[in-house]
Amino acid sequence: MLVEKHKGPNPGITAIVYTGLFALSLICYFSLSHGSGYPIPFGPVEQSQSIFLHYPGALLANAFFQFGMAFPLGLFTAAVTSRLTFLGVRATGVSIALFGGVAASVFTAISAICTWVLSQPGIAENKDLMHALQLFGFLNGGPAFSVSMGLLMAGVSVPALFLKLTPRWMAIQGLVLASFGILCTLSLLFFPATYLLPAVRFGSMIWMIAVGFSLPKTMPLHA
Repeated sequence: MLVEKHKGPNPGITAIVYTGLFALSLICYFSLSHGSGYPIPFGPVEQSQSIFLHYPGALLANAFFQFGMAFPLGLFTAAVTSRLTFLGVRATGVSIALFGGVAASVFTAISAICTWVLSQPGIAENKDLMHALQLFGFLNGGPAFSVSMGLLMAGVSVPALFLKLTPRWMAIQGLVLASFGILCTLSLLFFPATYLLPAVRFGSMIWMIAVGFSLPKTMPLHA
């Protein structure tokens, strides 16, 4: 039987690159900061300021790798939505996934840029400026990223579930994580909702790798 093969980057490989860069960002930060906790915007401002002032190199390395993450995320989005179109998916979910993935990539880059700015000399000395940049970076890399990633996962998982393009559990996992991502908007009003952010961040990486390698890359040619 003749089959047609999808041409383009393997979304599973781009997902691994994305996850690897995230791992490197954490390893470099904790190594260069001697195990110091990452500064969070809702903790004591003086504690965050101390970390920014004492470990600019750790923050710079973290920003470098997290900025790099934005691009394999964008490539994954392009590859997975192209694969769905190739497989005959004509639903709006493909466009929703494309929008969500591109937005998540942009928010990741902006968050990393904020961290880079905070690592520069003199910035962290101004407590008000430091805290404003820290909050802006968190909003981009936290709630904004999570909601966008939720749209990507939902846009892929719905057609994957109904058309049986991936194992059922994988599509359901994507929908559960997508709901968590959407609920992260509540973190703008209620602090406890921020506890959903790590679930979306780490869960989406597992989902990306699984879906990237599970989606069929060939389809039969009809005479």
